[in-house]
Amino acid sequence: MGLRVLYLGEIVGKAGVYCVKSALSRVRSDHKIDAVVANADGATGGFGLGKNHSIYLRKLGIDVLTGGDQIYYKKDMVTHIETAPYILRPANFPPGTPGRGWRYYNFGEHKLAVISLLGQSGFERVHVSNPFTFLPEIVSRLKNETNTILLDFHASTTAEKYTMFHHAAGTVSAICGSGQRVMTADATIMEGKTAVICDAGRTGSLCSVGGLEPDGEIRQFLSAIPERSGEAWAELELQGVVLEFDDDGCATSIESLREACPDPPPSERSENSNR
Repeated sequence: MGLRVLYLGEIVGKAGVYCVKSALSRVRSDHKIDAVVANADGATGGFGLGKNHSIYLRKLGIDVLTGGDQIYYKKDMVTHIETAPYILRPANFPPGTPGRGWRYYNFGEHKLAVISLLGQSGFERVHVSNPFTFLPEIVSRLKNETNTILLDFHASTTAEKYTMFHHAAGTVSAICGSGQRVMTADATIMEGKTAVICDAGRTGSLCSVGGLEPDGEIRQFLSAIPERSGEAWAELELQGVVLEFDDDGCATSIESLREACPDPPPSERSENSNR
């Protein structure tokens, strides 16, 4: 049997962490998942990933956590990522940046390589190397050990993501888009047996603005005055895709997954806020 991987759309805020806690174990069992990869660029307060949340998400059953442009928004991640091989920051960050952008992971008899790359459009605070020229160098190294390669491409435009799909088709096993926090309906297997989806969505509140409380986001657009974004809790859902790869690293299936989550008790919200 091939390797079955669950890729979770971006975990956003305390509500997203709660969704992982309430649904991941059941989903993993029901879908016979071998490995779980999740984008967690907004897991802590909707912006970045803190040390405590990363450890907690790992305990909940996520094998690999990927980031994006906000990976270092929480200061403790700068030092923690060096001691946490299950966390990947974008590989095309500047040289000398803490952490790694790709790694191998063993799941039984299968070896999976995971790459994190950041797009170039729409990220004003981060200046990165060209992901299109960077990727072939990484893939050539990884294929010395395995042909099963999953790329998390964290980008803000569909044009850049689709350009990457066509650029990398046939060289990697799957490309899961992240960064837009909205699940798209285009999951497919391209020529070359590469599974792709423009955006795997978000894990957290659906009745929100990218996982954030709508009223505050509306006020910022109306007034142009910045304010602290609030976390939303309405209509909780765990989102992502289930991927299957054969022994040669070719994608044999990709299916979108949406799992509704129950409303949490008040104690759960306060408990999560301390992590």
